[in-house]
Amino acid sequence: MSRLRVCSFGISIDGFGAGTGQDLQNPLGVRGPEIMEWFFHTRTFRSMYGLEGGETGTDDSLAKDGLTGFGAWILGRNMFGPVRGPWPDESWKGWWGDEPPYHVPAFVLTHHARAPITMAGGTEFIFVTGGIYAALEQARAAAGDKDVRLGGGVATIRQFLHAGLIDDMHLAQRPVLLGAGEPLFEGIDLRALGSACNRSVAGERATHLFIEKVPE
Repeated sequence: MSRLRVCSFGISIDGFGAGTGQDLQNPLGVRGPEIMEWFFHTRTFRSMYGLEGGETGTDDSLAKDGLTGFGAWILGRNMFGPVRGPWPDESWKGWWGDEPPYHVPAFVLTHHARAPITMAGGTEFIFVTGGIYAALEQARAAAGDKDVRLGGGVATIRQFLHAGLIDDMHLAQRPVLLGAGEPLFEGIDLRALGSACNRSVAGERATHLFIEKVPE
């Protein structure tokens, strides 16, 4: 069975995975971009948007690994966009323009039905109203023998953690203190869920932490 994985997820020293007040102007929340600075400078990130240059090294290598070899993604609605409640129309198609970086089916959790959207480059956004188990079942069916990447945001990752569905996580911890925002692990006991941090790697702009389920 394919694994459900979290990759390249930025987190602050004080445990926040996003800032406060997420909206159209602040998709990562106020001060949220500070936890993704390690990614924004990489060659991998710049090439996603047709830009030249960018830093190479450990951060870039791990960013590239986090975008490679997945057969499907799962996204929370908040990660797909700032629209709340019933869809007012079908004009919003994500933050990423005509060619999103996924290039595979991306299953979006929502309470409000919407027809799938086919984008350039192989990405198809499929909206799932049946909850996290339905999204995972559909994503695994689409992925075949490849893994499924859980993109976020924080609330979505917390749901999957509480349900014990995540197989491994790569967190990129930035040396910043947000002070407020969306806490990733508040009220979650990873040890009780059978997980352990088995590796850490120092990058140029972040420390990379690898958390996996401990075999029973």
